[in-house]
Amino acid sequence: MIMHVHACGAGRSGGGLRIVAFYEGNGPDDRGRSLDEILQFDDDALERVHDFIQWLFPMRERRGANPTAPRLDPAAIEAFRTRPQLHSALLRSLDRMLSFYGLAWAGDAIVRGSTFVKRSMWLTPGNHNHLRLTRILISLRVLGEEEAAQALFRCLTQIATEERRSGRTPISTRTIRFWSDAARVPPIADGTR
Repeated sequence: MIMHVHACGAGRSGGGLRIVAFYEGNGPDDRGRSLDEILQFDDDALERVHDFIQWLFPMRERRGANPTAPRLDPAAIEAFRTRPQLHSALLRSLDRMLSFYGLAWAGDAIVRGSTFVKRSMWLTPGNHNHLRLTRILISLRVLGEEEAAQALFRCLTQIATEERRSGRTPISTRTIRFWSDAARVPPIADGTR
C-alpha cells in the first residue's frame, strides 16, 4: 500500500522529499503510481507514456513533459548517495530502461543486448528517447552513480560511432554533445555532484 506523504515539504516545493518517498515505496508519483508500477510498464507503455521519466531519473532543474514532477534538492541527493535502498532502487530503474532500449550489463559495461535490434526504435533522428537518455545520464551522475553513467555514455557513443560507420546518422552530433555534457555534470553549490 502506498502512503501519501504529507510531511513538511512534501508539496511541490519539497520535491526532494517526494522523490525519496517515491523511491522508498512510501509515496506515489503525481499520477498516483508507485515505482514498482512504473517499472512494470511494458515496452509499449514506456514508449507511449511521457510523464514517468522525471520520477525515475530526477534532476535538480525542471525539464521535460511533466512540469509538476519534483526536483532534486541537496537532502535528496545525499539520501541517494548514502542509502543502499535508494541506490538499489535507482539501479532497478536503470535496468528497466536499459532493457527498454535493448541494452544490457556485461560485467561493468553496458552493451547491446539480445533484444537490441528489436528495441532499436529509438535510433531515429530527433527521437524523444535521446532526451530521455540525456536525463538518465545527468540523474545518475548527480545521484552518485558515476560508473553507471559512464558505462551508459560509452555504450551510447559506441552505438553512434557504429551507426555513422554504417552510413546511418540516427543520432545527431548535437545529441552526442548533449550526452557528453551530461556525462560531465558539474558540482552543485554545496560541493556535491
